[in-house]
Amino acid sequence: MPESSFDCVVIGSGPGGYVAAIRAAQLGMKTAVVEKDRVGGRCLNYACIPAKAVLRVADVLSEVREAGDYGIKVGAPEIDYAGVSARRTKVISTLTGGVAGLFKKNGIELLEGDGVLAGEGAVRVGEHGVSANTIVLATGSVKKPIPGVQFGGRVIGTEEAWALPELPNTIAVIGAGASGSEIASAYARLGVEVMLFEALDRVLPTEDVEISKVAERGLKRQGITIHLEMLVEDVEPGDASVKFRHGSDHGEADWLVIATGRAPDVEGLGLDVAGVELAEAGLIGVDGAMRTSASGIYAIGDLVHGPALAHKASDEGVIAVEDAAGMQTHPIEYLDIPRATFCTPNVASFGLTESQAREQGYDVVVGKVQYGAVGAGTVYGDRTGMVKIVGEQQYGELLGGHIVGTRATELIQELVTARALEGGYPEVARFIHGHPTLSEAVMEAARAADGWLIHG
Repeated sequence: MPESSFDCVVIGSGPGGYVAAIRAAQLGMKTAVVEKDRVGGRCLNYACIPAKAVLRVADVLSEVREAGDYGIKVGAPEIDYAGVSARRTKVISTLTGGVAGLFKKNGIELLEGDGVLAGEGAVRVGEHGVSANTIVLATGSVKKPIPGVQFGGRVIGTEEAWALPELPNTIAVIGAGASGSEIASAYARLGVEVMLFEALDRVLPTEDVEISKVAERGLKRQGITIHLEMLVEDVEPGDASVKFRHGSDHGEADWLVIATGRAPDVEGLGLDVAGVELAEAGLIGVDGAMRTSASGIYAIGDLVHGPALAHKASDEGVIAVEDAAGMQTHPIEYLDIPRATFCTPNVASFGLTESQAREQGYDVVVGKVQYGAVGAGTVYGDRTGMVKIVGEQQYGELLGGHIVGTRATELIQELVTARALEGGYPEVARFIHGHPTLSEAVMEAARAADGWLIHG
């Protein structure tokens, strides 16, 4: 690779990096992306996308098993795990190929290798150097072990969990947050004996308490053994299994998956050379336009504060390059970013939980409706799902939305959009919704908050 100069160089090609690069190219910048592994980053190749591909298999399998409830007679389904793996690979290659095509369409140059900041607008890629007026750091995050335990052998992270070479008999998952709950839900429905451990007192501990309770019941119905307020200790990896202790009991599983959190991938980036300062928890400090302490260098995604979500990284990438292009941008309101967990039942939310709203002194009003209150809940076979709206009494402000059940990850967007457009729950209550749809449950929850629930 010859010495080259660009208007914008993005280090990392995940959902934050590739979106930033495309937007930069749209704005007329000569743009390059540095990637040390595969186009699409960890999200497309190892995390978000393969996770959802396997979860989709578990969803289809569940539907086949429940076909008799709908008057359809089928034989007992069999899992072709090699076929599952092949489809996962195909999904990944389709999407990463799409990103590569977008690079070509937008005239973005792909530089393969480790990107390292060299100061004064320079980036080293392997043995070669490039320069840029704008540099966007988008290297994402890396798996983080729990104290006293190291990754290796049959002790794995979430990325490896979605690419197991064969379907195991047993797995133990440490961490019942979004990633851990998704892994547990997928493999349990594929017939694996799953143990799920959480140090706190409930699954999905960052979600609203009532939502967590409904999700926990759903996970237990899938046969998952859930251990709450429980630490996993004395981990002993072996050639064929992992032994461990939890409380006064001992356990053993084919694989031990650590899903308790991740760390920003900043090692070897050359931050000190470029004068990029760190903030709390090893994150890179940025302002509302994603600018770091070093002129011309931006950081986005899992490298900076806020939820570690792909869609958050993408929006930050747009903000960064638009600011670099001299456009007016606005800081992200991180609390209002939708959060989605694709276990069964789906869980989605944004904003404040009920307890958070009360702790912050709001005059709180709550509207709750089960899916069974609207026709679609019965039609589609999910009467236990729930929509919960947290609002402010005096002005009808939407403080938070929380949904657990079928299609929750799609339904949450209505409430996010309503808030973004400065609407409140009284407005959602009066939007005309199609019938029969699950979205009517969102409308009815808004009506409940507004004091005039119809179906309930």
